[in-house]
Amino acid sequence: MSDADKLIGGFRRFQNKYFAGEGQLFETLKRGQNPSTLFIACSDSRVDPAIITDCDPGDIFVVRNVANLVPPYEVDGTFHGVSSAIEYAVCVLKVKQIVVLGHFACGGIRALVEGYEPQTDADFVGRWVRIAERARYQVLAPGDDPAIRLRRCEMAAIVVSLDNLLSFPFIAERVERGELELAGWYFDLEQGALYQYNRGAGAFEVLVDSLAA
Repeated sequence: MSDADKLIGGFRRFQNKYFAGEGQLFETLKRGQNPSTLFIACSDSRVDPAIITDCDPGDIFVVRNVANLVPPYEVDGTFHGVSSAIEYAVCVLKVKQIVVLGHFACGGIRALVEGYEPQTDADFVGRWVRIAERARYQVLAPGDDPAIRLRRCEMAAIVVSLDNLLSFPFIAERVERGELELAGWYFDLEQGALYQYNRGAGAFEVLVDSLAA
């Protein structure tokens, strides 16, 4: 079976699940969307937020990019794809929650930790991951195990994105009024567990433990 055949077969299964019979879900969705949560997730093929949260179409609004990063609020006349999607989700769709979803073994964060330097102006990844440069400096310590350092940076980068979300005036105002909640999640795909950032404690805590625990 070719890759294309696999994808076409997947669409047919999707079609049978959601369009065969009564097909009530898409009867509603064709009139518009009303998700309550915005997920900002990594483009990594192993970390699809709709799959790992077992959501149906229409349940969540999703922005995916390298290393699930949120840039700081900037008004400079250039193109801002992530910021525009956040603005749409918050101001138009009026989501009630934003979840920044990081994960174990993130290639973008690995590039950041290893100090990858852009070679040319067209080296997009190296420039992009520098959004979380603060997270890299927080975890640099002599003698640390590289795997532990990477994990710490993956988590620290989530906190940087949460802080950057609050630099958007329309987000800070809604959070202050209690109309919007922010959450940082870390998916440990090695163990199959989910962690959530506790800002008060300044640490990630188990939200859903692994099945082996």
